[in-house]
Parts: sequence; structure tokens; C-alpha cells
Amino acid sequence: MNIGIVAHPRKPEALGALRAVRKALEGRGFQLQLEVETAKLLGEKGLERFWEGVDLVISLGGDGTLLNTLHTMGGCPAPVAGINIGTLGFLTACQDEEIDEFAAVLEAGTQEIVERSMLKVRMEEEGKGVREFLAMNEVVLMRGETGRLVSLEARIDGDLLNHYRADGLIVATPTGSTAYSLAAGGPLISPRAGVFVLSPICPHSLSNRSLIVGDDSVVEIQSAGENNEPILFTVDGRKVLRLAQGCVVRVEKATDPLLLVRMPGHSFYDTLRRKLRWHGRV
Repeated sequence: MNIGIVAHPRKPEALGALRAVRKALEGRGFQLQLEVETAKLLGEKGLERFWEGVDLVISLGGDGTLLNTLHTMGGCPAPVAGINIGTLGFLTACQDEEIDEFAAVLEAGTQEIVERSMLKVRMEEEGKGVREFLAMNEVVLMRGETGRLVSLEARIDGDLLNHYRADGLIVATPTGSTAYSLAAGGPLISPRAGVFVLSPICPHSLSNRSLIVGDDSVVEIQSAGENNEPILFTVDGRKVLRLAQGCVVRVEKATDPLLLVRMPGHSFYDTLRRKLRWHGRV
């Protein structure tokens, strides 16, 4: 198996985890391709397109590092495994203290591959024309540089859903339900659920709540009323862009899912209990 490796270069634990991963994998006969900044941690030269020709990509960091890796890979179909040296790690396959165990699982071929739905997003950026993105977690439209609320109109399959006055609006996948949408008061959703969730951010009306829709829906969002300040747009918390005047943002399910690697016996519900520290007793 040929494996691409990328690490968060500014995490203090990254070098130690990288050395442990290399020792565990090369000791079992795996071939490794290191990303450029990752290779620099070892004083070596890496590859810009480290994901090309690999059977698996390993991301060393947290959920943010894994998301950055996905966007860098640009839709590459190779499965991705996260090794958590961050904080939450909802998306990662294991913790850094489990590296040798994870390598043994790869050697035995007993790892599990789970599919996670993604969003295909089309928008028009101010002054730069139409752009398309893939989102694993969420798409966010939000207020600009001022503290004023924005007015947004949302439609589902062409039918008017609502006119929102809020700080913004989130469209999230089930995977993204544990990210920004959760912080905005949205529900937790099983990754297997075939749905999206729309969550307003600090809505002016207390009756505005999150809404779950089928993932065969097409969500369209645009400015409504008189928005004098720019509306900003971001995908998975990456680069923030300005929406062009009159732009309709179109969000729908992407054709191909993301393939995430998981340790055998680990589940989404185990992760919820551990990461959210649920300790209920009967």
C-alpha cells in the first residue's frame, strides 16, 4: 500500500507523531509520500501533490487539519484517515497513542471505510465570476464587516422556506452537524441519515429554528431586502469570500461521497459519548 502523509506543521506534537507513524508504517513495508511542509519537519523534501497515486491519505492533526487536507486534495477519491493530535477529533480514526495499533490494522486490512455525504455548492464571487466548491461540513452565509443583521431568502426545491433576519445561515451535512451548526443550536445527526440541516445564526426571531431536509433537496439562498453591507460566504471555515450582488447560492448533494477510514469497533456514538463527555447513568 502507498500512503500519503500530511501533518499540521505548527502543532508541537506533530513531529513526534510523524516519526511514530513513519516507524510504524515503514516497519510494516508501506511506501510513504510526504507533503512538502510535513517533510520539512524531518529535514527532507516532500511532494506538492502528495496524494497522487496513493491508496490512502493520513492526516496528522485534528478535524481542521483533516478538512484542510480534503480541500487540498480537491476531490481525490483516495480514502482519508485522521490521526488526532488536536482537541475534538470527531472525524479522525484514532488518537496519536494508537498509532501502532492503527498501523497493525492497516497491515491486516481490517480497517473500515465509511461514506460521508458532501455538498456541491455554486456561488458567484464579487468581481470574480461563478465558482464551485465541495463542502464536507457546511456552507455559511453571514454578515460582513458591520454588526448589522443580514436578510436572507431561502428556498427548498424552488419553494420559499423563509426570510431570515440573522447573523447568517448554515447549510450543514450530517458530518457538519457536530461543527458550526451545533454551536449555532442545530441538532446532532447520525452520519448515515440522508439529510441536510439549515441552521440560522443568532436569528432576530425566536421562532426561527433549525430545519432538516432530505439530501435530495436543492437549497437556494440569496440576499433579501436591503442589505447595504456585503454578505460573506465560506465553505468548511476556509477562505471567506464576498457574494456578488444578486447572487443565488445553490447547494445540493455532491455526486461522490468522501471515504473516511475508521478503526474496527469504533462508532459515531462512541465518539459522541467520549467527545461530549456524556456520563448519564440509570
